[in-house]
Amino acid sequence: MKFTEEHEWLRVEGDLVVVGITEHAAEQLGDIVFVELPELERVVARGDDAVVIESVKAASDILAPLDGEIVEVNTTLADNPGLVNEDPLGAGWFFKMKVDDLSALDDYMDEDAYKEMIG
Repeated sequence: MKFTEEHEWLRVEGDLVVVGITEHAAEQLGDIVFVELPELERVVARGDDAVVIESVKAASDILAPLDGEIVEVNTTLADNPGLVNEDPLGAGWFFKMKVDDLSALDDYMDEDAYKEMIG
């Protein structure tokens, strides 16, 4: 698993990358009340807005961490956005993407580096 400075996690599953937010991010946001997921087959570039989440504290954009295509979204979050708080590293994932270059994951932190960043 890799981590971004924006508190996203990235997990490779076969030739796809699954994207969600970390426990730290979920705690900082507070209770999540709404998730707007990206459209299927949308092509995104690294840094593009991909997901909008709203919590009791704030609204936040989740950025596409890599260049690629959104191939699956977690539709469960539409009815149960709180799943992101309950299981951010598991059932609370946002989308899966087919990426152009998996080696781009090398740009991101491993778990130890992420833990050091959030201190």
